[in-house]
Amino acid sequence: MKPTRVSTLVIIAVVCAAAGWLLLRAVYAKLPPLPWTGVPALLIAAVAEAWIGRDLKGRIAGRPGSKPAEPLFVSRMVALAKASSVAAAIIAGFAAGFDFYLAGSLSASTPRQDAVTAVITFVAAILLGCAALYLEYCCRVPGDPEEPKPDH
Repeated sequence: MKPTRVSTLVIIAVVCAAAGWLLLRAVYAKLPPLPWTGVPALLIAAVAEAWIGRDLKGRIAGRPGSKPAEPLFVSRMVALAKASSVAAAIIAGFAAGFDFYLAGSLSASTPRQDAVTAVITFVAAILLGCAALYLEYCCRVPGDPEEPKPDH
């Protein structure tokens, strides 16, 4: 399995932003206000994945006093990290699409409130994506041939 590329996530986010913008042109007037309730879930997932990554990194490296990591658990965490990074890119893309669409109508209160919610959702999704990439990085075995080599 190859590491997730940031460029792939950016492409996913850009495509979702364009799709969201196009979709909103057709249906925004019929939608209820954008809920902010997804933000805490994204932030909790980001904190959990960063915490697990920090713990796993030490366990994989053989930190004294830590229990060795089970290979099946590590592979599940890699799968979680890959899925979370793609989901975060999709959510960030749609939130950006919302903001691009609403940029011209911030004088009204509902679009302004939706735009603020979309910006906060975008930031939370970016944090989740970063935490997922960190978790994926922490799951690498020391001396992994897929790990990038420093240029010397």
